[in-house]
Amino acid sequence: MGLLSCSISETITPSLLFFFLFCFIGFATATFNVTTLAFDEGYNPLFGDGNLVRSPDGHSVRLLLDVYTGSGFISSRMYQHGFFSAKIKLPSDYTAGIVVAFYTSNGDVFEKNHDELDIEFLGNIEGKPWRFQTNVYGNGSTNRGREERYNLWFDPSKEFHRYSILWTAKNIIFYVDEVPIREVVRNDAMGGDYPSKPMSLYATIWDASSWATNGGKYKVNYEYAPFTSEFKDLVLDGCAIDPIQKFPNSTACSETDTWLESRDYAVITPKSRSAMRRFRQRYMYYSYCYDNVRYPITPPECAVDSNEKQRFRNTGRLRFGGSHRKQARMERARRKRRSRAAAVSDDQTDM
Repeated sequence: MGLLSCSISETITPSLLFFFLFCFIGFATATFNVTTLAFDEGYNPLFGDGNLVRSPDGHSVRLLLDVYTGSGFISSRMYQHGFFSAKIKLPSDYTAGIVVAFYTSNGDVFEKNHDELDIEFLGNIEGKPWRFQTNVYGNGSTNRGREERYNLWFDPSKEFHRYSILWTAKNIIFYVDEVPIREVVRNDAMGGDYPSKPMSLYATIWDASSWATNGGKYKVNYEYAPFTSEFKDLVLDGCAIDPIQKFPNSTACSETDTWLESRDYAVITPKSRSAMRRFRQRYMYYSYCYDNVRYPITPPECAVDSNEKQRFRNTGRLRFGGSHRKQARMERARRKRRSRAAAVSDDQTDM
């Protein structure tokens, strides 16, 4: 869908109509051309079997968290690059402390030098905007986390939205619906920090009370259990690798890689790049690329945007600690102060 979630009153003024049209077209992009799988065609239960519930037609699955256990599933095969995608609906009501994760990893095979690409939803207090993060690890570089955190512009517990991870030899792109929200372009300076080994796709729901929501301030409340996340329209595009073959031949996936890089989701068009820029301006509230306290030397893959950087403190967090609306109000106030100062200066000159 890729649309801003908006509401309008019964009386539509011209300004409200403009706002509605902006919301409708702001992030609109074409739907990806993908082939979906039934659960048993590409996935296996990972843990919490009793809390993993397949639909009667086998094309969707629910993951539950209760007081006893969470649950999860894993792709049946590992992939050397790929496009991993699903339509997901998150638990509703009070979900503080709960993490729903959709990610690729090879931690079960490479315990000390694993690779990982994450989309993690960080629980929610009813009525507040949902927050989520993306992260990139390569070669066990967990001490060099590459987190970015964002708000969502819709309620992900009300309906399904598509979340996707593209991983190629050249770049990584995270998507919400068909909107690219983050791109990591590989360069030589990254070395082993760029994920390079075969990975599986995982989806999980679990109790992360110690850190997920407001740094652990709000915990899971099991009075609201069971918590249910739903997954459907599952996609696994890529070069499947035998798990026993930890280090595939460098040419084994060349044909599939070429095909993967030609797909519509592998190309960020000028329109899509504009949508990504708008998303990041309005909804990103932390980026490791601007966290100079944590990383005095900017990590080599960071494409620092000077306009984007001005919005963040040296801790990587927004300067004004709030939403893009609050930032806009602050900016308007600054412009008014500058205008008044200029007017006073002109008056004094005339005198």
